[in-house]
Amino acid sequence: MRKRFATKGEATAYENFIMREVDDKPWMGSKPDNRRLSDIVELWYSHYGRTLVNGDVIIQKFHHMVNAMGNPIAATFSAKTYSDFRSRRMSGELIFVDGRWNRGKPSISTMNSELARFKAVFNKLKELGEWNAPNPLDDVKPFRESEREMSFLTTEQIKLLLELVAQHEIADMLKIVKICLSTGARWNEAAKLRGSQLSEYKITYTNTKTKKNRTVPISRELYEEIYKPTSGRLFEECYTPFCYILKNKLGITLPSGQASHVLRHTFASHFMMNGGNILVLRDVLGHADISMTMRYSHFAPDHLSDAITRNPLSNL
Repeated sequence: MRKRFATKGEATAYENFIMREVDDKPWMGSKPDNRRLSDIVELWYSHYGRTLVNGDVIIQKFHHMVNAMGNPIAATFSAKTYSDFRSRRMSGELIFVDGRWNRGKPSISTMNSELARFKAVFNKLKELGEWNAPNPLDDVKPFRESEREMSFLTTEQIKLLLELVAQHEIADMLKIVKICLSTGARWNEAAKLRGSQLSEYKITYTNTKTKKNRTVPISRELYEEIYKPTSGRLFEECYTPFCYILKNKLGITLPSGQASHVLRHTFASHFMMNGGNILVLRDVLGHADISMTMRYSHFAPDHLSDAITRNPLSNL
């Protein structure tokens, strides 16, 4: 059957349409997806991961995980594949090539974080139209974990820490410690502070973990101590010697991975012990979810105090 068109342009457009239909072969069903798991994580990185603050670190970790799972064809990747990987990881059998990840058996928290991130890869690509099948990890559940102990410094330990840090040859260390204890900043937020983030009696934290800027007031004394007439970096890096002081001179034992957060935990704990408002603390710390801040609620002087006056024995 011949089809007539008013113009040559319409005829050409129709011809192209028909040719595309033939190329797609809709009667043949979907084309086989032969992409490897490594292709999937690279696609995630190029379309989304690179926008994350720690995207480069995450993609490096993903490649170690993919290689440990044998880099299967993504379409065959299953909950069992991941479960087998997680079991070997939990036993300490898997030691990644990069020394950065060669730290023995991972914690439950680490494995749950890995699962959440890997699930998010497929969810994000599905959202972007780059993955059409169901998420292969939908049925894999995280392990239940106990609430982590959060260590903080007592008033006497804070005084001793300030004395020890003041004696160190890197003078900037004392300034960074004071900023963390005064504003609840993460170590890197304070250590990488730039002059452009400092205004009279205020610090504005940018490029934060939650991707939201926050401004926290500081005392005039602290402002004058840290101010420099520059828009660039204010401090010399000194995290390693700081950790040495914590471990070997202050004489405290911290749970694994908490050295960089002990000052932040100390600020939050003392803030609540001094009668601070939990909602204000959430804003100062920059938490995206109030449940994160609620970990400090038990430090409030009147926390659950009704248990004393409203228990059945109080009326006898």
